[in-house]
Amino acid sequence: MTDTTSIKHQTPLTSGDFTAADEPFALFEAWLNEAIKSEPNDPNAMALATVDPDGLPDVRMVLMKGFDTEGFVFYSHIASQKGRELAANPKAALLFHWKSLRRQVRIRGNVTPVTDAEADAYFATRPKQAQIGAWASKQSQELESRFAFEQAIAKVAARHVIGEVPRPPGWSGWRITPSRIEFWHDRPFRLHDRIEFRRDAAGGPWSKTRMYP
Repeated sequence: MTDTTSIKHQTPLTSGDFTAADEPFALFEAWLNEAIKSEPNDPNAMALATVDPDGLPDVRMVLMKGFDTEGFVFYSHIASQKGRELAANPKAALLFHWKSLRRQVRIRGNVTPVTDAEADAYFATRPKQAQIGAWASKQSQELESRFAFEQAIAKVAARHVIGEVPRPPGWSGWRITPSRIEFWHDRPFRLHDRIEFRRDAAGGPWSKTRMYP
């Protein structure tokens, strides 16, 4: 026999804190700000899913370095596996999972490169050792040993003892412009709250749908 007594005494399924939102970006910002306060590490971490030439999905964690109503931005090497896959198929999915808040946000959309000016501006904010690492790393290529990598880092560091480190020509960023954004919040007994925003084109109006968990 299934006991539903405790379910009936839980808070209502409709939760006005986010299901009443009429557009996704302000809601995402509010959730991110809460995650910054509660997550022990990298509240801006997101899973990035792409597809290889054979149609096989590929996923990895990256760090979101900016977002606005135009989309969600991250940076990496153009020649990396993710960079090659995005060049061949400029569509992606993102997932933010904030375990401390029992929330997640799923994002799907088209991908475009950031401008050189945007990439230069962000690269200039990175710690110098990270800038040097971007020059030394042949990202996603085979590495014969850790020592070989450390040698490459030392050679780049020797060239830039004094002065600024310029952005490598193969290092840039991408912007995912969402067509769908889904907000999910944990509820007792897996009776979760879940809403999805959709739009037909970038800059177009959003429609909102409440989804079964």
